[in-house]
Amino acid sequence: MLEAGQPAPDFNAVDQNGDPITLSQFRGQKVVLYFYPRDNTPGCTAQACDLRDNYERLQSQGYQVIGVSTDNEKKHQNFIAKYDLPFPLIADTDNAVHELYGTWQLKKNYGKEYMGTVRTTFVIDENGTITDVIKKVKTKEHAAQILVD
Repeated sequence: MLEAGQPAPDFNAVDQNGDPITLSQFRGQKVVLYFYPRDNTPGCTAQACDLRDNYERLQSQGYQVIGVSTDNEKKHQNFIAKYDLPFPLIADTDNAVHELYGTWQLKKNYGKEYMGTVRTTFVIDENGTITDVIKKVKTKEHAAQILVD
C-alpha cells in the first residue's frame, strides 16, 4: 500500500454517470480519495453520509472528495440519489484503481479468505503527493480524521 510522501498514482476511470475521471484533473486542489467496500451497507453508508454532512467544511479547506468502490455506475447512481451525496463515486469494476493504491487485498471473514476492498482514505495535496493515509477509518466520524481545525 502507498504511504504519505509518495506521489499519488494517476488513474483513468469512470464516475457514476460513466464520465471519465482522472486524478490529474484535480491537480491544484487537495483530494480526499476514499476506498470503501460496497454501496448501501451500514459502514459505507455511515462514512459517505459523514463526508456529505461535512462536505462544506471539507470544501472550505480546499478538499475535493472522491469515493471509490467496485460497484457499477447504476449502483453508484442509486446510492448518490438515496443519500444526496454531493461528490463523485468511481465505478472501479475492474479493480484497476484499487490495484494502483494497494487497497484490493486478501481479507478474512468467519474463517473464509477472499479478495476485497480494504477501507482506506488517501489525502492528496495540490501537487499530487499523498499527505496522509487513513487506515483505521472511523466511518461515523471520518471527516474529523481529515479536517484540520
